[in-house]
Amino acid sequence: MYNELFSIGPITIYGYGLMIALGVLAAYWNTERLAKKGGLNPDPVFNILIIGVGFGILGAKLLYYVTIIDEIIANPKLLLDIQQGFVVYGGIILGIASAALYCRKKGLPFFNYLDCAAPSIALAQGFGRIGCFLAGCCYGTQMDCPISITFTNSAYAPNNVPLFPSQLVSSAFDFVHFFILCTLFKRNKKPGKIGAYYLVFYSIGRFVIEFFRGDLERGNVGALSTSQFISLFVALAGITMIILLNRKRSVEVEAATADAKTSEADAEETELETTETKTIETETTEAEAAESEPVVAAAEAAASEEEASLETEPLPAKTQQDSTESKPDVG
Repeated sequence: MYNELFSIGPITIYGYGLMIALGVLAAYWNTERLAKKGGLNPDPVFNILIIGVGFGILGAKLLYYVTIIDEIIANPKLLLDIQQGFVVYGGIILGIASAALYCRKKGLPFFNYLDCAAPSIALAQGFGRIGCFLAGCCYGTQMDCPISITFTNSAYAPNNVPLFPSQLVSSAFDFVHFFILCTLFKRNKKPGKIGAYYLVFYSIGRFVIEFFRGDLERGNVGALSTSQFISLFVALAGITMIILLNRKRSVEVEAATADAKTSEADAEETELETTETKTIETETTEAEAAESEPVVAAAEAAASEEEASLETEPLPAKTQQDSTESKPDVG
């Protein structure tokens, strides 16, 4: 493949650099999109991206120097070659660590932003691996199969030899990884879990693809390549995060359930006390009514007797008029 795509005057556009730039832009767009979707302030995303990418490049270069430390000791001038030689894991580790320190300094919820950035990192890696394919780096082992590719003008991969397309397979895996993490993001309720899934999934995929890589200058630890060796610890870190987050989630659920039961018991107790109070009030009212009933009855009876006596008592006789009958005069 040709890394030099085209030129505009004195400016040459390289495939590797173009794909890296597209990956960074796509990562920024997607991280900001997920931040808004997750209810986060999207403003810090740009600074987090710049810090993560900057220190990520530094970390990838430093880890590459570690893998060729013997050559550097023999020829220190290799330290001046800053254009070639990067190890992705160094970028991932230092990039995430620098973003975490920035979030801590600014008082930002790091794990929430990590969940937004994790799918975006996978997306950027998908574009980056296409850049590797165009440049010819990170090439696969010699393999004559239906999907083999043959470079004819590469400065890195062996030319005119059928090779396993490790770059394109890695790119396809990264894009699938991106869609899986975005799907999980929609259902996630625990900050940090998407970042943990990224570490586990990427480590597994990277561990497997390393068996088909042909660029042996990346170094090794025993029978494993440097990246495979690191993959074991990164996967373990991701699995540990998932376990701890699930355990924390279980504790929170149990606490919420206990609180709900306590509230329900309090409500039942309050309702019982209210019922008992109403019952006591009712009984008191009935007792008072029962005590006052004989008095009322006696008063009513007395009133009735008084009315009856008034009705039967004889009226007083009319006073006889002091008048005498007039007698005729005798003349």
